[in-house]
Amino acid sequence: MINEAIAKKLDMKSLISYSSTLRIADLGCSVGANTFIAMQNVLQAIEKKYLSQGLASKVPEFQVFFNDHATNDFNTLFTSLPQDRQYFAAGVPGSFYGRLFPESSLHFVYSSTALQWLSQLPDALLDKKSQAWNNGRIYYTSASEEVANAYAAQFRKDMKMFLNARAKEIVAGGMMVVLMPGCPDDIHYSQRSAGLMFDFLGSTLMDMVNEGLVSEAQVDSFNLPVYCPSPKEIARLVEENGCFRIERMELMDPRSNMNSPYDVHKFIMHVRAFLEGVFTKHFGSEIVNEMFERIFQKSSEFSCVLDEGDKQKNIVFFILKHK
Repeated sequence: MINEAIAKKLDMKSLISYSSTLRIADLGCSVGANTFIAMQNVLQAIEKKYLSQGLASKVPEFQVFFNDHATNDFNTLFTSLPQDRQYFAAGVPGSFYGRLFPESSLHFVYSSTALQWLSQLPDALLDKKSQAWNNGRIYYTSASEEVANAYAAQFRKDMKMFLNARAKEIVAGGMMVVLMPGCPDDIHYSQRSAGLMFDFLGSTLMDMVNEGLVSEAQVDSFNLPVYCPSPKEIARLVEENGCFRIERMELMDPRSNMNSPYDVHKFIMHVRAFLEGVFTKHFGSEIVNEMFERIFQKSSEFSCVLDEGDKQKNIVFFILKHK
């Protein structure tokens, strides 16, 4: 889908006029090999586009910026850079909810499973006097509308900042590709598939509260800083920003392409890799180990939760082009 967008929508001649170096950014790169694979795919697609337009002599040099929070393990990232890479690499620490690059300096931006992380939790979630106080839960799926609205409002605020920053940094005609967890349009927040999984984690913690292993105050003061929007929510924010044109937007289920049977134990390991750091920071490693051990023991019950969530497509894929 990215290759198709580059082939059909990216105007090489206009990008050449800006610089002899084509600059690409991966926002929320983390430290895994996935980011290198993604960047290589983008580079190959752009090179192919140059060649198809008879611009072989004008293929530029490439510079790739790997961005994540300053706490990201950039040492591991850079020691594992591919030796045969065809680009200059640089790290850019900092939140992508603000400016990271000079004005009109980027030609292509990529972000995968990063924009679902909120810049901060809404204060109302921890205020006992607020209607959005989320006691006994760690997410908004099974909570009140006030809690869900607080999450949605924070996402809108963050996304506006993200789009405003990228509007200044990406050149006219430049492209941005984003993949992030999402949900179908017009589905009630209580039925969102990702939330069903998070609620299962929360109920496991409450079991531990009832057994005296975790204090209720610890659970009351913890909320996952994650929001899974619908395509309609994203499209509305892009339209309000006014600097980008939506070239493609759709909701996908990547698991539909799996050839092997679904392995619930592997999925639990995936969830742990995704969330362990957030849980450990708040509860400590011993509690987190116990929580996931219990989830493994209840894998059949967790599998039912996944089966319910499988009825929904849960990845939003969208491509924006700077006007």
